[in-house]
Amino acid sequence: MSKRTTITLPDSVFEELEEWADQQGRPTANLASFLVELGIRQAKEKGEYTPKTKTKDR
Repeated sequence: MSKRTTITLPDSVFEELEEWADQQGRPTANLASFLVELGIRQAKEKGEYTPKTKTKDR
């Protein structure tokens, strides 16, 4: 199941994200979603984040 959220980014960050997504031929929202998932995965691996409940790894 997927959930939606809204974030506010500085213009410069959005422009770079948009350019990066364009270079990869994917939607900006898709790249942003991937990067959030990657950040959470890395935080778990480093012990910076420990979820209170178990979640399925993708």
